[in-house]
Amino acid sequence: MLNASSSAPPAHPLTAGMLVPFCADIEKATAGRVRCNVLAKAPVGAPQTLDGVKDGLMDLSFITHGYTPGRFALTDVAELPFLGDTAEATSVAFQRVHERMLAGANEHRDVVLLAVFTHGPGQIYNTRRPVRTVEDLQGMKIRVGAGIANGVAKSMGAVPMLKSATESYELLSSGVADGVFFPKDSAASFKLVPVIKHVTYVPGGLYNVTFAWVANREKWDRIPAADRKLIEPLLGEGLARRSGRAWDAADAVGEAAVREARIPIVVAGPQLVADIKSRTEPLEREWIEKKAKPKDVDGEAALKALRGEIAGLEKSRI
Repeated sequence: MLNASSSAPPAHPLTAGMLVPFCADIEKATAGRVRCNVLAKAPVGAPQTLDGVKDGLMDLSFITHGYTPGRFALTDVAELPFLGDTAEATSVAFQRVHERMLAGANEHRDVVLLAVFTHGPGQIYNTRRPVRTVEDLQGMKIRVGAGIANGVAKSMGAVPMLKSATESYELLSSGVADGVFFPKDSAASFKLVPVIKHVTYVPGGLYNVTFAWVANREKWDRIPAADRKLIEPLLGEGLARRSGRAWDAADAVGEAAVREARIPIVVAGPQLVADIKSRTEPLEREWIEKKAKPKDVDGEAALKALRGEIAGLEKSRI
């Protein structure tokens, strides 16, 4: 029995759309010999999930790389702006590039890495005014989940607030935060429709957040080798793909909720996109020089490979 845990609400795509179906497929693949006990409540908060899995407080979960600053550097490559328009493409591409070019650094050494993936392209939600230009974001207090999104917010003149996603409704409704950077699903997943007043959708995504599915090493190794072999096809690219696909479905629900509520939507035009690219371009160089290079990774090649994989997946419609 694997104690599986999610720090996201039960209806969130990470839980209902990914963890629960993944566990069901593990049980099916092993004819019930390996099953999950999906915990009603996470034993620890989202930022402590990595240590919780490592220490055996839970056996299976996902981690948000940006919630554990300093532990992960290479995974930031898939958080950079304007990578792609779907979580499925970015997740599959990220998994492929991670396997080929990043896994050797062993950043997930404390746990068993089952797959990496991303959420849908990040967008802008706020309670104050339409964001049509970079100047419209100046001084806004924006909730972000750390990682590259923090640098994106700073580069655009906003004031980033590093808070857990589950705090977003309270932050916005109380006026502590003026807005959030989130994928499209969040309007429904975190029930933000009643509090957000303006939405700006950024083609290609303002940023992404990266995640990993991980398991406790001791517990995973106790699964009989024959059953681990049966589970193996569910991992890696297959798990990245299903995670991205589930997030895309949730993004569609979130966008529909925004449109049904008639919240004003701005679609970033060429000038805003160009201005964001100009301001955030240094983040790419910083990742290449300060994060990839110290780990003996050719960051420029990895970023190029990631973009190439995404473009190919999107062209072939995955």
